[in-house]
Amino acid sequence: MGQKNWFSFIFVIAVIFSVILSGCSYEKPSSSNSSSSESNNGDSAAKGDEIKVGLDVDAGTMDPRLSKDTSAKRVSELVYDGLVRLSANLEAEPALATKWENPDPTTWIFTLREAVTFHDGKPFTAEDVKYTYDSLIDPNFKAPYASLYEPIKSVEVVNEHQVKFTLKQPSAPLLSYLDIGIVPKHIGEKNDNSLSNTPIGTGAYKMVSWDKNSKISFEANENYWNGTPITKKVTYYVIPDNSTRVASLESGDIDLVHSPLSPQDIKRIKDNDQFEVKEMEGLGFTYLNFNQKNPILSDIKIRQAISHLVNKEVISTDIYQGMDTPGKSPLIPASWAYDDSISGFSYDPEKAAELFKEAGWEDTNGDKILDKQGEKLTITLSTHSEDPNRMQAVEYLQNEFTKYGVQTEVKTSEWPTFSTALTEGNFDIALVGWLNLVDPDRSFYNPFHTNGGSNYGKYSNPTVDSLIEKGRTALDPKERTSIYQEAAKIVTEEVAYDVLLYQGYISMQNKKLTGFVAHPSGSFYGLKDAEVTN
Repeated sequence: MGQKNWFSFIFVIAVIFSVILSGCSYEKPSSSNSSSSESNNGDSAAKGDEIKVGLDVDAGTMDPRLSKDTSAKRVSELVYDGLVRLSANLEAEPALATKWENPDPTTWIFTLREAVTFHDGKPFTAEDVKYTYDSLIDPNFKAPYASLYEPIKSVEVVNEHQVKFTLKQPSAPLLSYLDIGIVPKHIGEKNDNSLSNTPIGTGAYKMVSWDKNSKISFEANENYWNGTPITKKVTYYVIPDNSTRVASLESGDIDLVHSPLSPQDIKRIKDNDQFEVKEMEGLGFTYLNFNQKNPILSDIKIRQAISHLVNKEVISTDIYQGMDTPGKSPLIPASWAYDDSISGFSYDPEKAAELFKEAGWEDTNGDKILDKQGEKLTITLSTHSEDPNRMQAVEYLQNEFTKYGVQTEVKTSEWPTFSTALTEGNFDIALVGWLNLVDPDRSFYNPFHTNGGSNYGKYSNPTVDSLIEKGRTALDPKERTSIYQEAAKIVTEEVAYDVLLYQGYISMQNKKLTGFVAHPSGSFYGLKDAEVTN
């Protein structure tokens, strides 16, 4: 079968499989914005009352302190405010904090916005800020991204509208992480886990219902400190399959979709003058995560050999059609620390064969599978079923790996199952991605530090640990750049990850949706200023 035919065949199978998996959970949105005014002027009177958004996966939790998936973050952006908000240029702007001072490298003083209330009517105060961050740095709370806030030694209430952060050591990226939603102390301290299902924030929208694996509904917070949202209701629809999600956009059932998307759908929507497509450099990468607890993959030569069997150009061009570009290292092009000279591993099957042989793996019995002391070289390649592009990629890699002697099985599962397996270390090689990489620290500390909260592959290198620790405490930008570039060279050479693609960010919307400004992080905060017009 020729390469193009092979890709077409795999794509069709991937889409069918994904639709089958997603069919049981997808609830078709009701006719666009027309429920309340059919007796008058068709649906015109109801226009602007609701914005409908398509998401690829459901949120895992509604508590921003515990969230670890993009959909949970999209909820948090509407329901909660952080101390700061990050601009499109990733600069911290005032949110619940109106201003801040940094009198010395280990002290931050935040002045808080007054006359702000939570959705239940209770006032927002400095006590809520202290409670939120105390819980984030409490080891017993087990926040997934606790290590981002590890530099915080204490948070003190100065007065009702002022807090002081004292750090253990200087933290260059800390301000970038203070956009996490502030939760109400009076609810959180009950320890009843209610915020995981019923979020109460100070944000532009209140969550009114959550039909798991189907839809999440919000209504405008009329008392929002930053102005009442233009549109009364926002609804997120969970539509796992990329093409089904886009078809819902085309039919008018939803108004907005964004990455992940399938290339052929993007081209079709671009050619349709009823829609607007926005493309920009993303803040993430897609990668192969090697589980180094696997005895075979613990050998660096095996990891390097497998990396030489990954043709990133083919994956970028033929599967992603240039939407995402070939990756090199965990430093993304959008980062000020990016180093184009870190090249990663080229597609080179001959070099791969040499490395396999050096590691003691050869085809000794003529079955075209490498073996060593009677053991076949076998690995499982896994990803989640909601993304046809990733499913195509693992099928392609299975074909390549097997062709060169690595007996490869593919395992795909829905996101909750896949995510659990990843966090518990139950995988060999996983194809997954990181988003919202607003600072190199976020690309390195959690994934690569020995004690990192997202070090799923159990990579460990004392030199890298030391570099990462220096990178977050150094305040000079040039020094930080040098540190992260050195760390990137090491983790790339040792194949902690094989960074497959640098992600682009794409949003597609009906042109009747006006006022929404796309953000490279994928933020939906801008929906507060948007509406669907006639």
